[in-house]
Parts: sequence; C-alpha cells; structure tokens
Amino acid sequence: MEEIIRTPDPVLVGAVEALLGSEGIDVLVADRHISAIEARIVAFPLRVLVPADQADRARRLIREAGWGDELRPAP
Repeated sequence: MEEIIRTPDPVLVGAVEALLGSEGIDVLVADRHISAIEARIVAFPLRVLVPADQADRARRLIREAGWGDELRPAP
C-alpha cells in the first residue's frame, strides 16, 4: 500500500474515497478511528492508502479532480 494523501479533513477523504472507489481503485483510510477519538487534531491526520500498483492512476485522478495539492510526494 502507498500513502497518497495525509490530511485532517474528513470531507476531502470522503470525496477521494468516492472518486477512487468509483474508478475501481481500492482505498484504505488509516487512522480514521484515532482521528475521530482525538477530535481531528492535526497530530492524528487521516491517511489515504492505495495499492502500489494503482497509485499512479489514483494520483492522476486526484489531480484531474483538482486536489493535486493534497498529494503526498511519490516514493
């Protein structure tokens, strides 16, 4: 799995999940529960992960949607 976004914004995460899911890309949101428990403080951001073999496509879709500034650097 490759982390492509790290953010405290649950709305962005939901939108990215919907976008990627609609394109058949598997999405794992890490730290969702700890982020909710800790009232979404920046110390516990949500992390969006996708399979490494789908990461390039996911990044392209996110850029096309206008959220390219939210992407983590590619490894």
